[in-house]
Amino acid sequence: MRKFNVAVVGATGAVGEEFYRLFEAYDFPIAKLVPLASARSLGKTIEYRGQEIDVVELTCDIFEKEEIDIAFFSAGGSVSAKYAPCAVEAGAVVIDNTSHFRMDPNVPLVVPEVNPQDIELWRESGIIANPNCSTIQMVLALKPLDDLYGIKRVDVCTYQATSGAGKAGMEELVKQMQDFFAFKLDESPHEAFAHQIALNVIPQIDVAMENGFTKEEMKMVNESQKILHKQLEVAATCVRVPVLRSHSESITVTFDEGVEVQIDAVRQALESFENVQVVDDLPNQIYPMPVMATDTDITYVGRIRKDLYRDNILHFWNVADQVRVGAATNALRIAQKWIELEEA
Repeated sequence: MRKFNVAVVGATGAVGEEFYRLFEAYDFPIAKLVPLASARSLGKTIEYRGQEIDVVELTCDIFEKEEIDIAFFSAGGSVSAKYAPCAVEAGAVVIDNTSHFRMDPNVPLVVPEVNPQDIELWRESGIIANPNCSTIQMVLALKPLDDLYGIKRVDVCTYQATSGAGKAGMEELVKQMQDFFAFKLDESPHEAFAHQIALNVIPQIDVAMENGFTKEEMKMVNESQKILHKQLEVAATCVRVPVLRSHSESITVTFDEGVEVQIDAVRQALESFENVQVVDDLPNQIYPMPVMATDTDITYVGRIRKDLYRDNILHFWNVADQVRVGAATNALRIAQKWIELEEA
């Protein structure tokens, strides 16, 4: 198999660090790994396959200089906006984990298990966009259900871990909990979040929009429609919770009129779908939780139940590791599918 020169932009961030673990675990075909970050990270190293590799400064000409084939971007939208075109110009395919290109009509937005056919559109821009973390785990469960019955509407409440705000968010939760046990939580600063996150929930993620929703909530609306190629109704409420890793979602699905939900058929559809696992035994207190999902590449579904009043409505609970399923793993799976297409 051909091996590739791979760059990771945002080399020292939480998602960047996860890439190195996944490259090794998935035996990704790397000829040369180039970790890229801002000048502030010069002098740092990353560990890959037992080796220490120096972090290289991100510049526009580095992609051509290093002959990069695949560039993973996870350093923020402004960085992707500036440097992704440089990578494309140098001949690399860009897999972008920021929101910058997601709704660009010339850029495919991909969850490989859901819409792998869209990867072929990468040639239009040289870029493949990785969806929002909460969108990824939700559409992984929605796709088999849409195939089964046809989805009309989705109502979702998210319980998003601090990992969604990167290393700074996780560190802030840990620091505030330490301060709580030292009886000085009132003095503990909050910079990653607008409010104290320890022992609290914050019902806002990202900025407020004019329609009363937040930008994070509208990402779930718009991205789900683009990925599923369907103008389904989506209403989201996104909440930050004091959990280190793995997002949870409470999802209500309304199917087309005339559908009578059969729970056995729902379970079978979910269980049969790639990288989705049903964990659902309420009497024995078995259901998905963040501690179960963390450090895994599976989207877990449980608390599956039919609505009490309408036959065409289903409720369930969904959990996945935001850093992996919601970011690095999805990007890696995109790259694997891209390689398959290129090698075909």
